[in-house]
Parts: sequence; structure tokens; C-alpha cells
Amino acid sequence: MTGLPDVTTLVAYAIVLLTAFSVHEFAHAWTANYFGDDTPRMNGRLTLNPLAHLDPIGSLMLIFAGFGWAKPVPVSLYALERRSPAAPMWVALAGPLSNFLMALLAAIPFRIGLIKLQFFAGSYHVSTHLPNFLAQILFTFLTTNLLLMVFNLLPIFPLDGEKVATYAFPPFMARVLDTIRPYGPMVLLLLILMGSFAGVNLLGAILNPPLMAFLRVLLGV
Repeated sequence: MTGLPDVTTLVAYAIVLLTAFSVHEFAHAWTANYFGDDTPRMNGRLTLNPLAHLDPIGSLMLIFAGFGWAKPVPVSLYALERRSPAAPMWVALAGPLSNFLMALLAAIPFRIGLIKLQFFAGSYHVSTHLPNFLAQILFTFLTTNLLLMVFNLLPIFPLDGEKVATYAFPPFMARVLDTIRPYGPMVLLLLILMGSFAGVNLLGAILNPPLMAFLRVLLGV
């Protein structure tokens, strides 16, 4: 990254920080509380207040690199599994699902024709009945939420998808995930650094196909 993004993108990222990140973490906290785990509530995370959820480094990364993170919600696996073996999976899934629902809401102006989007050779063109900056903010908000959803569903610790996969996969595959769990953060860091410094965007190759598929379905293009 050679500098700050344009003002419109900065505004969109600020909205993502204040809403998408906060709603994502609140969804984890609310679902854990629903299943009888009061750990999030005791740690002040059962709230939509962004100050309870935002991570300073993750917020700066979103602004400078276009991708960031919030503070993970602490939960008690023991308390959740006492209620239901599937509870940890639902708690993990709640975050990405909230991002999908926010992307779905952001897609409404596109679907009803207030904003029209066309793809040409990997890029897009926007025509809109709304102010252009508002259309760009909605599109950035939509795509960032979808990116957060798809990224978080990767079955790599500490992402949400690892907990979903542990429950949903056959036992032998769940044991494989248990084996590689300690190396999850290093795997993620390697995937990110490969794209930034080695010129091998393996993470983009993994994320882009489902991201584009969801984008085309939501926008009808």
C-alpha cells in the first residue's frame, strides 16, 4: 500500500469498523449468551458499542491494507457444550452470518435498480440514481462484508470456520484440524505474506471465487 485510500473508501471503511465489525462480534456474544454462556456478557461484549469490540491494530490494517479484524469474543467451550454439542459451531457461524445479512441489506439498492453494476474484464462500472459517493460506499460496504464472511469461514484456527468444520467434518478430518490447530496463525500469516511480498496471491485465489459468486448472486449481475 503506497498511501491512504480515497476519501470515499475511508468513509466506507469507517462504517465497516463501526457496524460490520461490531455486529459480527455482537452476533458471537449474543449467540453464546443464548446457549447459556455468560462469558461474553461478563467481559462487556454483549453490546453493539464499537469501543467494546474494535482492535486498534486490526482497525488500522483495514484502513491501510483494506482488511482488518476486531477483538475476538471470549467464550467458554465447556459452558456451551454442556448446553449442546453444536453450540460452539453456532456461536462461530453467527459472526459470518451477520456479515452476510449486512451484505444482503446493502445489496437492496442494487437489486431495486437505484444502483446498477456491470462487470467488464475483472473491473466494474457503476451507474446510479443516488449520489456516486453513496453508491461507492454501499458497494465497498457490501464487498467488505462478503470478504469478512468468506475469510472467516476458512477452516483454519483461529477463524470461525475452524470451529464450524470441527463440528461438521467427519471425525477423522476433525482430528486433522486438531493436529494443525497450533499452526493455524502461522498458516494465515504465511498466506497473507505470500501475496504481499512473494507475489503469490494464494489467499486471493482461495477467496475470490466464492466472493465473486456471492457478489453476483446478491447483485444479480
